[in-house]
Amino acid sequence: MTIQVLVIDDSALIRSVLTEVINRERDMKVIGVAVDPLQARDKIKALNPDVLTLDVEMPRMDGLDFLERLMRLRPMPVVMVSALTEHGSEVALRALELGAVDIVAKPRLDIRRGIEEYAQEITDKIRAAASAKLRIPRSNLAPTSAHTQGSPPPTARKMLRTSERVIVIGASTGGTEAIKEVLLGLPPDTPTILITQHMPAGFTKPFADRLDRLCRVRVQEAVQGERAMPGHAYIAPGDSHLFLRRSGADYLLGLNQDAPVNRHRPSVDVLFRSAAQEAGDNAVGVILTGMGKDGAAGMLELKQSGAHTIGQDEATCVVYGMPREAFMLGAVDEQVPLQEISSKLLHHLSRSGGRQLRV
Repeated sequence: MTIQVLVIDDSALIRSVLTEVINRERDMKVIGVAVDPLQARDKIKALNPDVLTLDVEMPRMDGLDFLERLMRLRPMPVVMVSALTEHGSEVALRALELGAVDIVAKPRLDIRRGIEEYAQEITDKIRAAASAKLRIPRSNLAPTSAHTQGSPPPTARKMLRTSERVIVIGASTGGTEAIKEVLLGLPPDTPTILITQHMPAGFTKPFADRLDRLCRVRVQEAVQGERAMPGHAYIAPGDSHLFLRRSGADYLLGLNQDAPVNRHRPSVDVLFRSAAQEAGDNAVGVILTGMGKDGAAGMLELKQSGAHTIGQDEATCVVYGMPREAFMLGAVDEQVPLQEISSKLLHHLSRSGGRQLRV
């Protein structure tokens, strides 16, 4: 089956280069292009594409307005194409909340060369989008009082026991919303959380800032050498591997730009393997929605080190790739729906030994 793609972008160069990149693949084809959402609306009706690539900022109608209407009236897989700017990154993250499947980074300089360098990533994301389960967007929570809420959710009304525990989370396609779902269910004194989400450089800090406004744990982009603190979640910066280090009784954050692993930097395998080596049975590993196999081998090492491991189940994954690979390796102790993962984490931590924390 050939994946039929509609490219929507006001730049003639972007439309041309994306068309060339997509048409080189045997399993996909650009069946039309549009310069703005109003033209795209007519092309969608006439051509019935399988996947859209959608620019963020366009004339006549904002890309977000178009996406919101599209997901309400005619839901279909969308891959956002966004420039690596602070504003563009914020808008692209909002697009993921509205139901877009993934983001492609649009270079600001030397556009043709930049897109050609990421041709494999672009086409992989289109393939993932074509087979993704579309998510029905939920209304957003108010982003102002996350760190001062007095009443924790019901799943957090218990006693946690912790002794330098650490939670490591890996995700890819569909992961931004999945990570948010997990973090929203965790109390402010949750053990240290380290997160690797496959995401371009330039998007991870706005992603962390957005989560920090919503969640009761503090969320930030990871900084090399910083002490990993309980009640904090650290997001791997785009284009840097995140790993765990020990310094006496403390956990420290490590970052490097070593070669990609499983074609990814940051890589989930790098994070999980470091947790297996440095934390062992004091770690809990979670693998969420995403294409490919990154994280599966690292999760097996986590389990073999004594860590408890949790995988998102197929029914709630946007793309059941990474969790499936981990499950097939025998690396997953339990598979659960996304909405139950935070409560499963709290349940496991409440049963493990160490100092008690009231949540």
